[in-house]
Amino acid sequence: MTISFEAAPLSLDHWSDISPIRRGPKAGISTAIARRIFLEVTDRLGITVSTDGSPADLVLNRPDEFFARLGNDGLIGFGEAYMTGAWDAEDLGGTLTVLCNQIGDLVPMWMQRLRAVYVSRPPRAQRNSTKNTRKNIAHHYDLSNDLFALFLDPTMSYSSAMFDTDSVTDADHTTMAPPLPGSDLLEAQGRKIESILDAAGVTRGTRVLEIGTGWGELAIRAARRGATVRSVTLSSEQQSLARARFADAVAAEGFRADVVQVDLLDYRAVEGSYDAVVSVEMIEAVGYEYLPSYFETIDRVLAPGGKVAIQAITMPHDRMLATRRTWTWIHKYIFPGGFLPSTALLDEVTRKHTSLRMTGRTTFGSHYAETLRHWDTTFMAACDEVLALDFDETFRRLWHFYLEYSRAGFASGYIDVQQLTFTREA
Repeated sequence: MTISFEAAPLSLDHWSDISPIRRGPKAGISTAIARRIFLEVTDRLGITVSTDGSPADLVLNRPDEFFARLGNDGLIGFGEAYMTGAWDAEDLGGTLTVLCNQIGDLVPMWMQRLRAVYVSRPPRAQRNSTKNTRKNIAHHYDLSNDLFALFLDPTMSYSSAMFDTDSVTDADHTTMAPPLPGSDLLEAQGRKIESILDAAGVTRGTRVLEIGTGWGELAIRAARRGATVRSVTLSSEQQSLARARFADAVAAEGFRADVVQVDLLDYRAVEGSYDAVVSVEMIEAVGYEYLPSYFETIDRVLAPGGKVAIQAITMPHDRMLATRRTWTWIHKYIFPGGFLPSTALLDEVTRKHTSLRMTGRTTFGSHYAETLRHWDTTFMAACDEVLALDFDETFRRLWHFYLEYSRAGFASGYIDVQQLTFTREA
């Protein structure tokens, strides 16, 4: 099914972050270079490009704007050109997947060597210090609980599901086969949560620390197992809904009201002792320079004999090293301060700074691609409801691009998702 938007009305009052199109001789040179590289890449990859409205994989509605943005701001400009309606794609996710499959070779090697010259650096205001982190989290997670409810499943899980599948096991590393056709998202999200609770050894009487609350589903399921839970978040919207959902669970299932505590608190300020520490796709918001603090905190509060289970989006170590100090479209519009670690980095940081040791991992990147496909399909079907929440056409294009851009990353294998377990070294 093809779903497309009309060209988005661009209001610089509302979307002032979108870069203006620069003019002049220098901008003209960068535009010409971008045009040449882009057309060479799409020709090499077999991506058809149209500049006159005829059917193609990628349709340039306003070619001059597209190449100007690409030349001025690289991949940030590529995403912004989609937001403004300068280009469209018959199959956005499919086209982006083809590009992601060749991500390391899209730009000529001579330009890659000059990355430090032409690639933007993250603004200092986006570093995840104790001063900045709450603002970075609010930028995304405090958008609107109603918005997230439009495309997430009833568990309100905003992380990769684990679909029904067969697994290929190699010692302590399990690589899950792709999801079976027709697998149910709601069931798959429940499977994911139960898997990470199992990995952390959560049973009756377990004292659980959850870093990154989401909207409360994991805490509720841990309480059903007889555990007590302290969950910390920096999203006031998530805290509010998670508390409300737990209150409903108390009324419906007879929990004690004090078995789940949801605090608006930076993970670095956590005190106490916990038998299990769980964290689902929060580590991506920690930041490269703060990973030691993250794991030192976990090491400090983990009780003797305790277990740690973390679900993390990861990327290959070489790509992480090449991109860790760059500022991308995702940073600018979706996750300010975000950073995707490699598995090797997480192993290195825990060995150097803590007594924690990685003892197992399950890899299931193809399941994230399928999760994102579900989310985007549901989001696109709810476009009228999105507008009713006072989000505009530019936002709809932004969010569609974000979901499909992310899906392409997982579908191509450029990024992955893993459940990692850690225990303290004896």
